[in-house]
Amino acid sequence: MTQRDTKLAYQIYLYLGALFITSLVVSNLIFQKFFYWNPFGDIKVLGASLFEVSVGILPYPITFLITDLISEIFGRKKANQIVTAGIFASFFSMGIVLLADWAPAIPSSPIDDETFNRVFALSPIAVLASMIAYLLAQYIDIALYHFWKRLTEGKHLWLRNNFSTYLSQFVDTFTVVGLLCVFKVLPWDLFFGLLVSGFLFKVFIAFLDTPLLYFFVYLIRKRFGLEIGEEIKLEA
Repeated sequence: MTQRDTKLAYQIYLYLGALFITSLVVSNLIFQKFFYWNPFGDIKVLGASLFEVSVGILPYPITFLITDLISEIFGRKKANQIVTAGIFASFFSMGIVLLADWAPAIPSSPIDDETFNRVFALSPIAVLASMIAYLLAQYIDIALYHFWKRLTEGKHLWLRNNFSTYLSQFVDTFTVVGLLCVFKVLPWDLFFGLLVSGFLFKVFIAFLDTPLLYFFVYLIRKRFGLEIGEEIKLEA
């Protein structure tokens, strides 16, 4: 590649990384609010409400789209580096939130201590559960993505995009909901509903983001003249 192409490739990787980290951090900040995403209303199975999910799930699927895109264009090593950076950013942001919660509000503050604490003072157990689930899911997603990529010799992008995401998203949902129930952040009677609804939502989004992945991969391949399965090698 020319020096200009190399510079552009680094910029694309940087912006993808920024979107990834922003999506991850925001999902941890807003996860305490829940909503129904099923337009047909409340559905219960075995007494558990389906389609009841945290708003933190909204930006989270974007992280899997980005890691798949980075894996496809820049390779496994660069995708893993973004995941590791996301962990650092998440813990750093949680530390800032806890520090802000510790600082006492003045009487004229628009937001008092109690309100701030209820919204932003996240349970350390909840954050830990989210981070453990995140690590497992993202590294599994990247490993499976490249397994399918090698097996298909770089063909069938839809297959590795979806089948890597489905398993990793199940691991993520099962782990985070399970740990939150084990440590009594959530009651066990919510486990089944949150597991099924969260997983179905993520699968639905993964299915929808496949055309987006094809579109962005096409644009980047065309710009850099990449063959199917070929990756851009960036220095560490």
